Amino acid sequence: MDIETFLGARAGVARASTLREAGFSRTSLDKALAAGRIVRIRRGIYSAPREAGVLALALQHNALLTCLSAAPTYRLWTLHEPSSVHLSPGHRRTPPGTLTHGRCLHPSHSWLPVAGLADVLIHALRCLPEVESLVMVQCAAQSGDISLDFLRRKLPGNRNARARSVLDYVIPRADSILEVLADYHFRRAGLHVRRHVELPGVGEVDFLIEECVVVETDGDTHLEPGQVKRDRKRNNATLIGGRLGLRFGYDDVVYHPERMVGQVLAVLEQARQGAFGAR
Repeated sequence: MDIETFLGARAGVARASTLREAGFSRTSLDKALAAGRIVRIRRGIYSAPREAGVLALALQHNALLTCLSAAPTYRLWTLHEPSSVHLSPGHRRTPPGTLTHGRCLHPSHSWLPVAGLADVLIHALRCLPEVESLVMVQCAAQSGDISLDFLRRKLPGNRNARARSVLDYVIPRADSILEVLADYHFRRAGLHVRRHVELPGVGEVDFLIEECVVVETDGDTHLEPGQVKRDRKRNNATLIGGRLGLRFGYDDVVYHPERMVGQVLAVLEQARQGAFGAR
């Protein structure tokens, strides 16, 4: 494994001791530094060039990365790359072009200029659009790194009502960002949704809506030839089992959720009117 791959699996940053334990000698580190493949952001800490910029900025201003800018450190799901660096400067000023968050109230990362997970998520819930903060919290909560009850206690009062409402959309299990977002949009539309439902002859489906329409959310793996064949069989089995089926991809769920929900509602309305015959 080369050093870039190793760093990439660790949010782009590692201590020198960690690199040496992985088999990278001091000579190999010096060569990688000279070639610009890695960057030393401070004594004993190395980074991929891409991550070095924001970490160095935080160190330069004695601030902590937080919110969306800290998500890679904790391997949290995100929808978009941050357009600005999110910093928690304490009582200091941050450079122009950055997004300033309040001071951190919980222990920060043990060796990086990054806020602790609790502050990262609290800042995200207060700062980001609902769906963007939701996927970050979902990732942390379902991995057991933080509890929803803890976050609710940290978000008291009317001023945090919108942030707390996002927590209501965290689900016990999500296999992908698409499931989180689709569930959010379906429930916001007032639909009765069951997730990960086992159907005879079909297997587990992502969603069963109003006990009538099966909805599957397809990531990139569903474009692979073998998976296409399996999905086709599942589609047929869904119809044979007496239920209607719809499939939505990344573009539908992330960029056109209103259209996705509209299509589900249209199928439900046609079913109510008997367009598909009696079930």
